[in-house]
Amino acid sequence: MSKRHLFRSIVMQSLYEWDFESSIIEDAKKEKKFSKSALNNIVENNLKENGFKKSNSDFVIETVNGILENFKEINTIIKRLAPEWPLNQITIIDRNILRIGIYEVLFSKRTDVPPKVAINEAIELAKTFGGNSSGKFVNGVLGSLYKEMGEKIE
Repeated sequence: MSKRHLFRSIVMQSLYEWDFESSIIEDAKKEKKFSKSALNNIVENNLKENGFKKSNSDFVIETVNGILENFKEINTIIKRLAPEWPLNQITIIDRNILRIGIYEVLFSKRTDVPPKVAINEAIELAKTFGGNSSGKFVNGVLGSLYKEMGEKIE
């Protein structure tokens, strides 16, 4: 497993934990609370558990911060590309894998992560961590995004 793939797994696991805890808070208070500091603490713990230091994990930190900076726009894109699935009905795993994939396709530097690589990595995460249809679902949503960008999928 490549280091970047492992780092994407850590990003996904961190987002999952953060999203799950936020959902519990939302149910209790009827108000969604996404705390950046809470997510940063989760990321630090997950990096430590996997034997990495925050100082040599720039990809994880940049990806998580990039997703947070573009969070509303990423969620709007998910809603538009998967209109049959309200955001809160998409599994937490699939929802956060889509956030990673959309961030990497649209907001990260193309020289760092080409769109096809980002989509393929998201599909692999979905197959590994998601349910039976997660890979197909993530592929469909990110494939639609890629087509919208005006590039052909080979």
